[in-house]
Order: sequence, then structure tokens, then C-alpha cells
Amino acid sequence: MKDEFEKTLMAGSTAQVTILGLPSDKYSSFLRGAADGPPAVREVLFSPAGNLWTEGGVDLGANGNLSDLGDVELTDDMDHFKRIEGSVKLLTTLGKKPIFLGGDHYITWPIISTLSRSHPGLTILHFDAHPDLYNEFDGKKESHATPFARIMEKRHARRLLQVGVRGITGHLREQARRFGVDIFEMRYLVEKPDLRLSGDVYISFDLDVLDPAHAPGVSHHEAGGMTVRHALSIIQSIDPKRAPIVGADVVELNPSRDVSGITAAAAAKIVKEIAGKMLESMKR
Repeated sequence: MKDEFEKTLMAGSTAQVTILGLPSDKYSSFLRGAADGPPAVREVLFSPAGNLWTEGGVDLGANGNLSDLGDVELTDDMDHFKRIEGSVKLLTTLGKKPIFLGGDHYITWPIISTLSRSHPGLTILHFDAHPDLYNEFDGKKESHATPFARIMEKRHARRLLQVGVRGITGHLREQARRFGVDIFEMRYLVEKPDLRLSGDVYISFDLDVLDPAHAPGVSHHEAGGMTVRHALSIIQSIDPKRAPIVGADVVELNPSRDVSGITAAAAAKIVKEIAGKMLESMKR
């Protein structure tokens, strides 16, 4: 039986930007709960208490702009890599611009592994408190702490930029040097860093890049992080003509640790602004 999002796509959804939930926390290393992230983001994103206009004036609620395709079924007994890979293949075949809702950060590995085939020379703009470049974590190659090591060792991206990092070890610094990663550490980060983006861009946004005061609903609190406004200003500064956004994920929301839903609200805001930038690049 087809998943709900497949039925929607095959029925002829015309939306240019599509949201797809990947509720996987099978590869979390500390606390589980990120699998409950997608519905929490949707609840805010589509709430009648707000609206679907971006700050740049794009109406995501207009016909053909944004659709929500539901969640891919991902239980612990399934091969998550293959399930996610199949979902991304279907979306790219039909020419959709996807925004994936996690789930833990493991999901970025199969997404990029698949998306890079249709977008060679991809640049990844990665917002995170942690580089997630471990060769292995707790003796495992498959972890939400290792996806960018897997991506870079397979050369699935031309360039990896990591913004907001502040939880970095000696091993992670060595991995960054090995793969030629550009790290913009939080302690040195200016309001709008010169990222020099060009070509197709994929945004991977781990909510723990935000300071816990702004986003307590994550499994790994790392003090000294970004404000929501700082993150938005970087996303909004992307030039859609030089650096079109071809896909994105927003990951690591753990609703069990959220306070009054403020992390889900931040996630929904990030999704809206990324979607708006995607639509700008498609109309260039």
C-alpha cells in the first residue's frame, strides 16, 4: 500500500514546495522523542492563530505554492535509509522542492545521498550547535552525530558550511579539516556572515543551533546559541539568483522538552522563511 504522501503526489498535487515528515529518532544518542517533531511543527505552521505569509511578502497559502504531504511511516524495524531514499527519489522525479521535517539529524544522510544525484555540486548550509562529523559515535557509524561524515566521505556535496557551532571536540576539528568544512563558530559569528554561496544549496537546520532560551525543545541543550532572529537574517540574506535553495530539512525538535511550544513555533517560522526563499528562486 502506498504511503499517504505518495497517494497525494500521484493524484497530481501541483504545489511547488512540499513538506514531508520523516518521524525517525531511531539513531538518536541521548533522548528519543524527535520522531514526534513533524506534527508539532504542523500544528503551529497551519494554526489559525497565525498566517502563511513570509516576512518577505510571499503568500505560502496561495494556490500552488505549498503542500503538506504527511509523514513517511518509519518504525524501528524498517530500513530507514531505503525508506527515506525512496521518498526523496519520488519527490525529485516529480520536480518538487522538498522541506523535510525531522526526526533526528540522521535523516539528512539518505536525503543528501539521493538528492545529490539530481543536483551534483551541491552546497550544504548546515545550522547546528554540533558539527555531526563523528566518524562513529558510541561505536556506531549510523547516528545523528555522524551524517555529515558519511555525506562528505562519499563526496555527495561540493561544499559544507556549518554555522553556529559551539560544541566541538578535537576529533570533530580534525574531521572538519579532513573534509575541508567551513565552520562558522558561534563565538566568532557576525550578524550576516559572508558565506559566499553559489549554485544549488541545501539547508539543514538543527534546532539546537538556537540558544536553549529560544528553543528548549531539543534533546541536546548547548548554551550560547543563536537567536531566532539571527538565524532568520542569515536565511533571508541568501540571494535566490546566485544560490537557489533546492531542498531543506528542519530537525531535532523534541516536543517532550518543549516549553509552551516555543521551539515548535521557531521551527515553523524557519520553515516558512525557507519555503519563501525557495519560491523566490523558482520565479527568478
